[in-house]
Amino acid sequence: MKLKVIVHEAEEGGYWAEVPAIPGCSTQGETFEELLHNLYEAVEGCLSVDIAPIAASSHDRIFEIAV
Repeated sequence: MKLKVIVHEAEEGGYWAEVPAIPGCSTQGETFEELLHNLYEAVEGCLSVDIAPIAASSHDRIFEIAV
């Protein structure tokens, strides 16, 4: 999966970034390297949130895939 990221220079120094494809997904870092590390964690955290409980019967299969 490829995601576009918008990186901004923070007024107080460092950087902050947002991922437009994932509403509310943003992070910051003092250096670009720290920002990049934090971006991976932020995206993983935003995508791992379950929005609503899944209603499934005993005949359904539930599994996760990596994209």
